[in-house]
Amino acid sequence: MSAVLVLGMLSALSAPSFAQSEPVRVVTTIGMIGDAVENVGGDCVDLTTIMGPGVDPHLYQARPADVRSLQTADVILYSGYFLEGRLGEVLDKFGEQKPTVAVSPASIPREDLIATQDSYGVDPHLWMDVGLWSRIVPTTAEVLAQARPDCEARFRTNAQAYREQLLALDGWVREAVASIPEGQRTLVTAHDAFAYYGRAYGIEVAGIQGISTQAEASIADIRATADLIATKGVPAVFVESTVNPRTIQAVIDAVRQRGAEVEIGGELFSDAMGEEGTAGGTYVGMIVGNTRTIVQALGGTVPDLPPALAGWAAQWSLAGAEG
Repeated sequence: MSAVLVLGMLSALSAPSFAQSEPVRVVTTIGMIGDAVENVGGDCVDLTTIMGPGVDPHLYQARPADVRSLQTADVILYSGYFLEGRLGEVLDKFGEQKPTVAVSPASIPREDLIATQDSYGVDPHLWMDVGLWSRIVPTTAEVLAQARPDCEARFRTNAQAYREQLLALDGWVREAVASIPEGQRTLVTAHDAFAYYGRAYGIEVAGIQGISTQAEASIADIRATADLIATKGVPAVFVESTVNPRTIQAVIDAVRQRGAEVEIGGELFSDAMGEEGTAGGTYVGMIVGNTRTIVQALGGTVPDLPPALAGWAAQWSLAGAEG
């Protein structure tokens, strides 16, 4: 456990209780954490998420409005493991003033992470493994309970229900990916954000760029990816909502130069969820949408959603628990 994590958790656990008649003002960096706070906190929290749809956290720089939100927050939750990049120093400073918790290190030990050879040291895209990401839910409930003790029972009940949804989702993704013909289980994306997805659900992943989007893909990266696609007969590649699609197009052109063809299988959510007010604007919807897109493009069959997600499906006017 890092020194930053220890300080963050001590800050959270020693925080004084806030006025119990008002919601706790919680600021999160990415939508995937915000979704957990919303599901666990309900009307006991007033949530602000800094990075919205289509925003790349690797490149994000704090705006004056973000600083004001952080200044007025009672609790700040961020992912950690260097995901927030340039925002990291700002978060460190606020950690000296108020409960500021990196939920990934607080919930998931390094031995469960995917190591990388770059400056990150570990892959920060943990939400791509739903079972792994579900571990942030009890942490979220604990931090919120410290801030609003009168809502503690509600937080814990909500957290249990939400985590059960995520564990059911985890099993559904596993079943869906397993339906892809074995020879076609290769997921080619714009940048390397899906390694946890690949490890958890049994699909080979090839990201043209590395973990971060700070550096452009090289010609060698494009050629190597095109060689892989042409050799294995990969039927589809995928663009991402937070990454410029020109790299994917360069790969498609390089594949054609090798006498093969590959299609764009669709757009995936990688570092951010979809638009607010849509199914894709929820974490469950992000994963369901990605999985449907991947499975359909690679020749698999999308199963019905599990009963545990019937309420979520009904909320977004999807046909019950049907896939």
